[in-house]
Amino acid sequence: MSNFGLPYFLEDKTGRITGSEFVDLHNRMHLCLRQTLRDAHRVAYVIYDLSSRQSNRALATLDFGANNALGTIKIGDGEHIHMGQYLAKSGSSKSRKFRASDGQDYRWTLQSNGEWLCTNARSGYHIATYSMKPAGEPHYSGSSGCMLTVEEAYPHLVGELLASLTIMRHIEQHNL
Repeated sequence: MSNFGLPYFLEDKTGRITGSEFVDLHNRMHLCLRQTLRDAHRVAYVIYDLSSRQSNRALATLDFGANNALGTIKIGDGEHIHMGQYLAKSGSSKSRKFRASDGQDYRWTLQSNGEWLCTNARSGYHIATYSMKPAGEPHYSGSSGCMLTVEEAYPHLVGELLASLTIMRHIEQHNL
């Protein structure tokens, strides 16, 4: 993949944690969060990489329990891990950290302005931000106005970043 000196600006088409597409404004990346099962006992989602026609691979699988309970997460071909273990509480209730496939720990924190910020848990280096559409902004045709911005050096973690962000937003939405 070419380096442009720009982060990945992944436009969230719906803004919903129940399913959306995330498309880079410069057409370098295209992800899809798709609900694959919903019944009385569980809700399942898969995050797909749709960046190329040959690649329609699952980057992560999320399986939530009954009554919006945390369930399991599976990254790529890895093992299923309980979400509460994968995203461990880190300080406040609005902050959790996870260990990514590169062996580094990362922390998602909900900021007072409603943005989600992901940093390297050790160095504090900025990795990603999820920005909600500002209140009072007009409706955008075909877009929620929300954006996941991932620093250019981390395309290999984008599936894990989106999966962990989805869990964090689920925790916040359901007061878990």
